[in-house]
Amino acid sequence: MSQSRPSANIGVVGLAVMGSNLARNLASREGNTVAVYNRSPERARTLVAEHPEAGFVASESIEQFAASLAKPRTAIVMVQAGKGTDAVIDQLADLFEDGDIIVDGGNANFHDTIRREHALRERGLNFVGAGISGGEEGALNGPSIMPGGSAEAYATLGPILASIAAVAEGEPCVTHVGTDGAGHFVKMIHNGIEYADMQLIAESYDLLRRVGGHDAEAIAEVFAAWNEGDLESYLIEITAEVLRQTDAATGRPLVDVILDEAGSKGTGVWTVQNSVGLGVPVGGIAEAVFARAVSSKPAQRAAVQATIEARPEIQAPGDGFEDDVRAALYASKVVAYAQGFDVIIAGAKEFGWEISLGDIAKIWRGGCIIRARFLNRIVEAYANNPSLTTLLEDPYFAAAVRDGETAWRRIVATAALSGIPAPGFSAALAYYDSLASERLPAALVQGQRDFFGAHTYRRVDRDGAFHTLWSGDRSEVATA
Repeated sequence: MSQSRPSANIGVVGLAVMGSNLARNLASREGNTVAVYNRSPERARTLVAEHPEAGFVASESIEQFAASLAKPRTAIVMVQAGKGTDAVIDQLADLFEDGDIIVDGGNANFHDTIRREHALRERGLNFVGAGISGGEEGALNGPSIMPGGSAEAYATLGPILASIAAVAEGEPCVTHVGTDGAGHFVKMIHNGIEYADMQLIAESYDLLRRVGGHDAEAIAEVFAAWNEGDLESYLIEITAEVLRQTDAATGRPLVDVILDEAGSKGTGVWTVQNSVGLGVPVGGIAEAVFARAVSSKPAQRAAVQATIEARPEIQAPGDGFEDDVRAALYASKVVAYAQGFDVIIAGAKEFGWEISLGDIAKIWRGGCIIRARFLNRIVEAYANNPSLTTLLEDPYFAAAVRDGETAWRRIVATAALSGIPAPGFSAALAYYDSLASERLPAALVQGQRDFFGAHTYRRVDRDGAFHTLWSGDRSEVATA
């Protein structure tokens, strides 16, 4: 099973579904010879036996795996994030030599990626944190790939990744995002936007069902129609498919027999945590994370429901209700993406990365979970003005939000009056209204902070910081 002579130009460590599919994708591309290794050798044997056409170079030990790779050795690690990843990296680092490349293709925390890249760089090795989006299907047929690391590593790795990436508008969905942890940072933001997008779609479904009175099959047709227009996307497409599915055991729509408790794997939480640390408001993404958290608190939900004597009456849908929901969905989606790109801008500044926002939008157009027609508009926005303060100032998106604003407000009001939670729609609208307001109540907050903590404030009519002597004669003094 093993070969000691260097014959593979790329290797994969970790052969669970994602790793196996990625290895098969690599092997299917001309010019690639793929080495494979798994801690449990049986997995490697099974992969080789099931796919003889791939010509895998399989090894029984990690030492044999390293020996099977041609220089510069390049290995993609596809194991569970955390200690498992560190263990494999340490094993490879002890076997690799100057200039060799270790790639982490999992959903790692970008802070870990920064740490690992710095440590391996000191040993003369290249470490690349590569975000890979698209799930099992994407890994096999073409994902969106977001690699970080050094330019030296990308010179070797880039053509290999381009050979397996999805293609959109004739371009492979991969780009060198930036140094050290930039790739995993951008993948984290991708996943945060994914959370928001899914939540907004779910709220749209809930409103169409509870206010609009449609059954699951009818709503599936609504989403299928939306997928023919400016909302065309992978998530809209699969929503229609999920809603069409009938449960074999009960004959009911599958969505009606799925427990309404949504799980999370952490990347959405990381997005919110890091956004708070960077001082970037991401209410739309945060509310999507919190909505999953609320759904997963059945005891609290039951306790509150037990105290309720009556719920608000569901409002009657007005004419064009479906169109209103579509407009609210599109406007809220714009806000979610705008917030996500704001975090990328702030992260790039904080960590010293040079990230092309237009290139990020390009590589998200295919392969990944949030792939959508909409992303072409973002590519155009940053091509026209790479220095946009916010995506919401781009003429196309400003007009899209403006055109849908009245419908958006109707939907949020209808949801509130009907007692139907719509935290994604509501948070997105509140964010937009905050940006659109000439004056915010933050002035009062600053006054309060100065009263109890002498935090000072600035004035609208002159420069400098000031403090009112609240415990004294309440005169104002300049502090800087």
